Parts: sequence; C-alpha cells; structure tokens
Amino acid sequence: MDDNDKLATGRDIILEIARAMRSSLEPLLFSTVAPTRYCVYLHPLDYERLEGIFPVIAEQAKRALEAEVGRWNASARPGRLPRRWLGGAEPPPAIEPLSEAWEVRFERDADGEMAPGDIAIASELTLPARPELEGSRTRRVTTLRHGTETSRREQVIQGPPPPLPAAAAPGADAPAGTVYATLAYQDRQGPQKVPITRSQVVIGRGGLGYWVDVKLDVSADVSREHVRLRRDEASGTFFLKDVSSLGTTVDGSAVPSSVEVVEGRKRDTGVEVPLPPKARIGLANVIVLEFEAGSGS
Repeated sequence: MDDNDKLATGRDIILEIARAMRSSLEPLLFSTVAPTRYCVYLHPLDYERLEGIFPVIAEQAKRALEAEVGRWNASARPGRLPRRWLGGAEPPPAIEPLSEAWEVRFERDADGEMAPGDIAIASELTLPARPELEGSRTRRVTTLRHGTETSRREQVIQGPPPPLPAAAAPGADAPAGTVYATLAYQDRQGPQKVPITRSQVVIGRGGLGYWVDVKLDVSADVSREHVRLRRDEASGTFFLKDVSSLGTTVDGSAVPSSVEVVEGRKRDTGVEVPLPPKARIGLANVIVLEFEAGSGS
C-alpha cells in the first residue's frame, strides 16, 4: 500500500464531521438538537499537508451539515404530541433551528496519540438546564476513526447555575468588536495576548477530545483542561473554576478545586471564585496568565 493511501483527505474529514453530527443528536419531545461546535484532530503529517485548505474544508463541512439537517427534517414529524402515545409508529422530531452558527476548527495531535490517516472529531452540545437549577450541561462526544475501526467517548460537563432572570440580559458572546477582558502570557510560542469575547472560556493544553478556547503550549503539568472562566451576565464580574490536577492560584493564593473523585470518577462540584478586575492566574506553578477585565460595553 502506498503511504499516501494512509493519509486523511479533505473529503474524509467532511464525511466524518457529518457522521459525528448524526451520532451526537439529542432528541427532545418536540424537536432534536444538533451540536454546532466541531474540532478536528489530525496527525501532524495530515495537518501540515491540509493546513492551506482548512478554510475550504470548514466551509464545505458546514454545507454538508446543513444538507444533513435538511435530509433529517425532510423525513421528520412536525412538533406535536408523539403518535406513539396512541400506539402508532413515530418518525424522529425535526432538528430545531440552530442557536449558534456552525463552528469547525482544526488541531494538530501534539501528544502522539494518532497515526497518519486517523481522524478524530470532538463535537460539543449544550444540553438544556434541568429544573433543579443545577445549570446547563455540555455533552462532548469524541469519535476517532483509526483505519476501519471507529471508537467513541462521551463526557457530560456540568455548567454553572443559570443566572436569575433579568430584563435585556446580554448574550453569551460579546457584540462584534467588544472585548470583555484580555489574557497576556508567555508560553513556548512566545508572548501572547488573547482577547476574551465569550462569556465562558476554557483554558488549558487541550488535546484529543479536549476543547479549549485558549490553548497553552506548556509542559504536561498544566492540565489539558485547566481552568474555566465565566462572566456573570448581570454584573460583568468574572469567575474562575479550577478543574486541574495540579492546582491554580490567583494573585499567589491557591483556589479551591472544583473537582472531586467519587468511586474513581471525577465530578465537577461547581466551585468558583470571583476574579478581581486585574489578576495573576498561576497554573500548576508553570505559567502565569495576566488577566485584565475590560468594560464589556
């Protein structure tokens, strides 16, 4: 077999993204919810070979996702009480209009977990909040195609409690051009300054199946998903949650971990600490992030 036969192609990636969407749908009573965020992980050889056409692959992947939604909805039932309650056969409910635009991004496998030709897709879907006020949940599904075999891993991440109702509360993302805060730091890639334009941001090394908004090129002491920042919609205050293995500090003081281990499994307890307008966030005694809140207006 020629070595080129082992490499991933743009067509393969697009088909795997569409397959990941189909396998990650969440059925509700009157509709079905589809994940909108997809991160594609590739072996470095595949990444470097395809990097120049990532924008084209992403655009065609979004078209493929739209086509999948159209095909699904063409055979779906309208939103009404299920016929199965009356003993009849029931087609699936339609996929509801997306609350966010499709997002497709690409990451190089920097940890040696993948072979040339492997394609891993991590999709994220925000599940509805439960009535017990425990907040929204994010379901992250990672599928890895290795040769003719496909494996699947699913995680459900508990989010913060939903804010109290407020008139004209701002959305999850800043209006175009608005920066809520900035992070300045230096990793192996040199000095970095990252604007924060989302109300929730995940920071860490990232990796296969770990979606981060701020990816740090540092030692493995920093967790793949180390801290999460959340901006309170009403007050504009930022909160920090430590979900790491080796800890986090704010202005030199250790913050309590939000992770506990129960019967060998990690559980997020939802512990957060408020951040001052300016703060030095230390991750595992490896790197310091200079946080500075903006006006948010």
